[in-house]
Amino acid sequence: MKVRKIAVRLSLYAVLTLGGLVFVFPFYWMLRTAFVGMDGLFAIPPDIVPDFLRFDNFAEALSSNPFGRYFWNSTVVTALSMAGVVLSSSVCAYSFSRISWAGRDKIFGFILTGLMMPFFVVMIPHFLGWKTLHLTDTLVPLIAPAWFGGGVFNIFLLRQFFLTIPREMDEAAKMDGAGHFRIYWNVIMPIGRQSLIVVGMLTFLANWNDYLAPMVFISSEKNYTLMLGLTLFQGTYSAQWHLMMAATAIIVLPSLAVFLVGQRFFVEGIAMSGVKG
Repeated sequence: MKVRKIAVRLSLYAVLTLGGLVFVFPFYWMLRTAFVGMDGLFAIPPDIVPDFLRFDNFAEALSSNPFGRYFWNSTVVTALSMAGVVLSSSVCAYSFSRISWAGRDKIFGFILTGLMMPFFVVMIPHFLGWKTLHLTDTLVPLIAPAWFGGGVFNIFLLRQFFLTIPREMDEAAKMDGAGHFRIYWNVIMPIGRQSLIVVGMLTFLANWNDYLAPMVFISSEKNYTLMLGLTLFQGTYSAQWHLMMAATAIIVLPSLAVFLVGQRFFVEGIAMSGVKG
């Protein structure tokens, strides 16, 4: 029986290792392409491990376009969107989980229908609305929506976690003279730190890697985010794939770093948010 358990475990590890290699290989191939020259791209058979690494590909890729400007625009959009989403979605979640008011659950259920509505459906109305306000070709359409609700999924996620917090904590705070804002800021927010980190991570990844929304609202190159800058770079160097992969690798690194640092909070926050519904 013990030998059988060991065999099953080794087989499981082998399957997981093979699956991990399958998913990691595209990322490795991107890095491999970023470190070779044009002569190494189309070599037959391809070199899995290149003999010579060209680090100057990264310098050439970054100097070809104003990536510093694109990086700043993406940083501003991502940072302000994260702040807006965490604050506004947590306020909405607090209202739907800790305050009793007429029609609360019905309105929350109606709001959840927004999860079934993709951005493509509201893309044209959003564009026309921002164009009427003369705010297209600015970063405002990419930032402002985060401060008005923070997204249906984020509200749902935080509400589910806030429901797991005992009501006795609210009652104890009220006995000490605390109002709803004090309870929200000094009681709920510190306890809900893990779920807030999850929301912040998801917002970072969504905004940092967003291509569709900037493409719809931004037209001037000075306001390009990194994703739009990458497409411009691809158009400029349509045949120089090693430079495009070098730029892509630099853009991917912040997302990878955020995920590696916060993956523990991500797993714990998602698990704890589903305890009570």
